[in-house]
Amino acid sequence: MDKIRILLVDDHAVVRSGLMMLMNSQPDMEVVGEAADGNEGIAKALELQPDVVLMDLSMPHGRDGFSATSELKKVMSNVQVLILTMHDDDEYLFRALKAGAAGYVLKSAPGNELLQAIRTVYKGEAYLYPTATKRLIEGYLKFAEKEEEDSLELLSPREKEILSYVATGYSNKEIADKLIISVKTVENHKAKIMEKLQLTTRPQLVKFAIKKGLLELEE
Repeated sequence: MDKIRILLVDDHAVVRSGLMMLMNSQPDMEVVGEAADGNEGIAKALELQPDVVLMDLSMPHGRDGFSATSELKKVMSNVQVLILTMHDDDEYLFRALKAGAAGYVLKSAPGNELLQAIRTVYKGEAYLYPTATKRLIEGYLKFAEKEEEDSLELLSPREKEILSYVATGYSNKEIADKLIISVKTVENHKAKIMEKLQLTTRPQLVKFAIKKGLLELEE
């Protein structure tokens, strides 16, 4: 069985020693090298060609983990970088992901979680510790909700009115009759609405209108 080749990058020798013992005890893992800072980590990675680099973030001497991760992904796009850090902090998490890290694990995590994370990123999948995943999803949902609110503000009052009628099921002719405008004008408004909202189908328009409470029209 091919073993996962791992490079340890951490400025604490005792930490590296403990990690090496844990990983080398696994039948599917092998620590092929270690480094005490980001610059040495990059050099060792280029030399040893590991599958996974286990990277600390805070290394006071030399290059830190953020910079090292970013540089590694530029020169070795296939290597998977797994962050192992004491920082349970959203800013650190987002910076690490932006740098190209495939996973983020806390040093306080149990050993089996770290081993699972290594196996996960080795397969090309992302791994985040559970509370980080929850915060990341919550952050995305808030961002998506704000994006929708901003999109709605792009529409003029007339476009919102036409969107409401479209979502309710009225035809272009029926909308034109209600608003005393031409069918061509209705079609032009619909095209602009879809462009502004970056939607491509009527079902998407209906879903958007329902979410924004635009279906309650007076007859």
